[in-house]
Amino acid sequence: MENNYQVLLYYKYVPIDDPETFSIEHLDYCKELGLRGRILVAHEGLNGTVSGTVEQTTQYMEDLRKDPRFSDIEFKIDESDGHAFKKMHVRHRDEIVSFRLEEDIDPNELTGNYLSPKEFYEKMHQENTIIIDARNDYEYDLGHFRGAIRPDINAFRELPDWIEEHKEELEGKEILTYCTGGIRCEKFSGWLKNKGFENVNQLHGGIVSYGKDEEVQGKLWDGQCYVFDERISVPINQEEHVVVGRDHFDGEPCERYVNCASPECNDQILCSEENEHKYLRGCSPECRVDPENRYIVEHSMNQEEWEERLNEIGESLKQRV
Repeated sequence: MENNYQVLLYYKYVPIDDPETFSIEHLDYCKELGLRGRILVAHEGLNGTVSGTVEQTTQYMEDLRKDPRFSDIEFKIDESDGHAFKKMHVRHRDEIVSFRLEEDIDPNELTGNYLSPKEFYEKMHQENTIIIDARNDYEYDLGHFRGAIRPDINAFRELPDWIEEHKEELEGKEILTYCTGGIRCEKFSGWLKNKGFENVNQLHGGIVSYGKDEEVQGKLWDGQCYVFDERISVPINQEEHVVVGRDHFDGEPCERYVNCASPECNDQILCSEENEHKYLRGCSPECRVDPENRYIVEHSMNQEEWEERLNEIGESLKQRV
């Protein structure tokens, strides 16, 4: 199938005086152009992912770069056979990536050393180097750089506390950080330097750019790269594919993400289609007996069928609290 669509990933830390008005006007522009996606606008800059036809996305890049504030903005471009989003959203936020620091970091003033994909690849082989994944735990579980540390966090804003708890393990090391497109590392690496870590480096352009580099070709990346759109994941390593994801229920190799059927939980879990049906897409016994379980609703199951399915895995609706 011919790829007539493109997905753009981009960000720019640059002052925007009236982000609320910018958001409203930019949403109207994107809708008129026919784009779909998610864009965050704040006083500190712009962060977005949009999809559209090659013509639409090319026009968008040209128009955005006509604005002096975004004249040098970098776009990561993926071919696609259709839209990666259902709708178009442009939202005003306090930050373009939620870090919530007491003393904020301006990446234009303080950030880690930028490493090209080749430099990052070479640094990973050196002694006294430590690699920190600056993403969430479920992103890491789907794919990561070989040997990278997995911080036990559910959201980016939890990363500083995790670092403080493991500070002794990092002291004296040359630190390499990475994230999907580079935006999280801009602030995270600056925060690390502000905390006294001296040798701090970040992968310029993020994982996405690393996978597209003609020389490195995504080497030493295992699994898939999680993305925040309908694709869920994209391949990175062009030479080999090593599955690192494990099914939530049986630990078998798996790269298929679903959301827990309990609306109150809604956690993302790696799960085969077989286990999704077996466990009613509930990540725990409590989620499987949730009266609002979306799997039960979607499959129009009556209580008898529900109870029968639970009995097969040794559970009961009586566990409901």
